[in-house]
Amino acid sequence: MPDYYFPLKERKEIAEETMAFTLDTSGSNFPFIAGQYADFTLEKPPFNDIKGKTRPFSIASSPLEKGSIMFATRMRDSAFKNSLKQISLGTKISVSSARGSFVLHDDAKQSAVFLAGGIGITPIRSIIETAGLEKKPHKLFLFYSNRTPSATAFLHDFEKFAKQNQNFKFFPTITQLEGVKDWKYPTGRIKFKMIEENVPELKNAIFYISGPNAMVSAMRQVLAVGKIKSGNIVTEEFSGY
Repeated sequence: MPDYYFPLKERKEIAEETMAFTLDTSGSNFPFIAGQYADFTLEKPPFNDIKGKTRPFSIASSPLEKGSIMFATRMRDSAFKNSLKQISLGTKISVSSARGSFVLHDDAKQSAVFLAGGIGITPIRSIIETAGLEKKPHKLFLFYSNRTPSATAFLHDFEKFAKQNQNFKFFPTITQLEGVKDWKYPTGRIKFKMIEENVPELKNAIFYISGPNAMVSAMRQVLAVGKIKSGNIVTEEFSGY
C-alpha cells in the first residue's frame, strides 16, 4: 500500500528526555490494531546521518481515537530526533501502513501481563487504552520499570486507565530512590516475586515484554524463574536510534 502523509499537529515533552508527537489524520482512514507500529519518514529533514530519514515507531494512541495518531520516543542526540524537534508544526510526515503482531490475544480467559521498560511502553499504552474503551473482559496487569518518576512516560495516563477499567491493574516501579518523595508504588527492578504476588493464574497468562533489547532479555530470565512457557511470551524490542 502507498504511504500516508500526515501533518505534525502537536509536539510535547511527556517525561524526562521523552517527547510525544501527534499527527493529524483527519479525513483519512489509517487502519491499525492497538500495539502495532509503522515507519515514519521525514521527506526533507533538517539533519541527516547514515541511518537515513525513516524510523519505525509504535503507535501509542488508540485506533478508536479518530483524527490523529501519536507516537513517542526518548530524545537521543541523533539526526532524526533532532529533526523531529526542529521541524515546524504542519510539516507532513510520511507514514507506512501499520504492521506487527504485538497485539492483545483473543481469549479473555487468559490474563495479559505486560512487562515494560522505558519507551517500550508505547505499544502497551495503545493496547490498554483500547481494551478499556472497548470494555474487553481481559484481566490486564502492567509492570512498568523506569529510573525515576520523572522518567516514567504516560504515568498519569495509566493511573487514569486503572481508575476507568476495573480489569486493569498498574504496577509502576522505579530503580533510583535518591531524592524521591511520595512514591506510592513498588521500587526496584521487576522480579518474578513481584509478578507472582499480584497476578493470579500465572501459568495460563500471556506475557508481553516490551523495551530495549537488554530489558527484554532480562525479563525472559525473570519469567524463566517462574517456569513460564516460551509459547506464552510475546516480545517487542526497541533499539536505540
